[in-house]
Amino acid sequence: MRKQDMDKRVTISGLPETPREFGFWMDGGWQGARTLYERISPAHGVPVTRIPVCTVDDLNAAVAAARRAFEDRSWAGLSGADRAGVLLRAADILRQRRDEIAYWEVLENGKPIAQARGEIDHCIACFEVGAGAARMLHGDSFNSLGDGLFGMVLREPVGVVGLITPWNFPFLILCERVPFILASGCTMVVKPSEVTSATTLILGEILAEAGLPKGVYNVVTGSGRTIGQAMAEHPDVDMLSFTGSTGVGRSVVHAAADSNFKKLGLELGGKNPIVVFADADLEDAADGAAFGISFNTGQCCVSSSRLIVDRRVADEFEALVVAKMQKIVVGDPLDEATQIGAITTDAQNATILSYIEKGKAEGAKILTGGAAADLGRGSYITPTLFTGVTRDMSIARDEIFGPVLSSFRFDTTDEAIALANDTVYGLAASVWSKNIDTALTVSRRVRAGRFWVNCIMAGGPEMPLGGFKQSGWGREAGTYGVEEYTQVKSVHVEIGKRNHWIK
Repeated sequence: MRKQDMDKRVTISGLPETPREFGFWMDGGWQGARTLYERISPAHGVPVTRIPVCTVDDLNAAVAAARRAFEDRSWAGLSGADRAGVLLRAADILRQRRDEIAYWEVLENGKPIAQARGEIDHCIACFEVGAGAARMLHGDSFNSLGDGLFGMVLREPVGVVGLITPWNFPFLILCERVPFILASGCTMVVKPSEVTSATTLILGEILAEAGLPKGVYNVVTGSGRTIGQAMAEHPDVDMLSFTGSTGVGRSVVHAAADSNFKKLGLELGGKNPIVVFADADLEDAADGAAFGISFNTGQCCVSSSRLIVDRRVADEFEALVVAKMQKIVVGDPLDEATQIGAITTDAQNATILSYIEKGKAEGAKILTGGAAADLGRGSYITPTLFTGVTRDMSIARDEIFGPVLSSFRFDTTDEAIALANDTVYGLAASVWSKNIDTALTVSRRVRAGRFWVNCIMAGGPEMPLGGFKQSGWGREAGTYGVEEYTQVKSVHVEIGKRNHWIK
């Protein structure tokens, strides 16, 4: 039995006896690598996976495989119905391997096992929605050009797509893109974060079993500085989708411009407001605020990290949020009861703790949390609420990417909207009010790509994802997410005899 097949038999409980060793995925199969990176579980401090450290030559070979698969029409030439069939089979296999994929997400990322399984369910839905979108993708026609001319607008796949994904939601963000890229007829090369690569590699095996032609989905693992930069600069990558920080996104824009002006899709940072009015259901809103900043340990680009609350109820509401935060279960992510797991990297743990210290030094007051949780091993931080925050503070302006919530107060709707928009970002926002006029006014005037009214982080892959301002370009998921990976072509068909220019 092959080593790769043996590794699939791992018991989905406890810690692995030895790290699972992967190749990288290219041209429909596993490829060996000279050098491996050993990933230590951020929650348990033991090695869990060994992942290839690929070279630029490996990337070039993967791009070449994707190019061959695109040009031979083995995928792009299929009907939408045939592409949908592959995506639906992939969804079925994901159901069968749900617990296994969730397990490796937990070990590499540190997120709670119950959360990880919920994310896989969302991923299954992404493949099902992508299958429907593959069948519905269409262009347009213009029968208004006169009797002698007929016009068509075609949507064609953009070509070879490079996909760079982050460590906070390794499989979820991957699956909010891959089915829709495939639905468009494109081929791809994926570079996951070097610390959370396992499930991206496993997807290659799943897609092959589902019937995806070889070379359509390829995975090259390694560092962003080496593989990610080379992908952004690669002249034979037609489009690049990047999810990560705004700073790195800016460097991706420069790299794309300096190479082949490739099309870009960018989902970047966020400093997202949650606006709570006095007429809201305050208990519901408090639960939403605590969830919105604590989910995935706050390592979430759409985390609601700025609480903007009506001054008339601010003290009462902050007390409700504190009570909610203090009940959140922080613990071993393999424990079913855990709601907050480990911080994914040592560097991120240090960053979050440094911002907590900055908040205190700049004069904000901690109402709860504000410290590391000592569980004997791993890096954990308790959910933290600051009050008395002003617009100029670091915790008010910077994306912390951790469970740190800053509270502001407002007196009027206009002031609440101004506070919500007082950021370079525009990824997501939430408003809580039982007054429909208030809720619609705020949702229209706050500049954010995703908006929730009396809810938070709700919705499914039918709806588009993306941001305003420095939160990115383009949209992922749903029909919009398929169209993002197409080019529009105008076709003119002359009818009858040409009216000759040369007499």
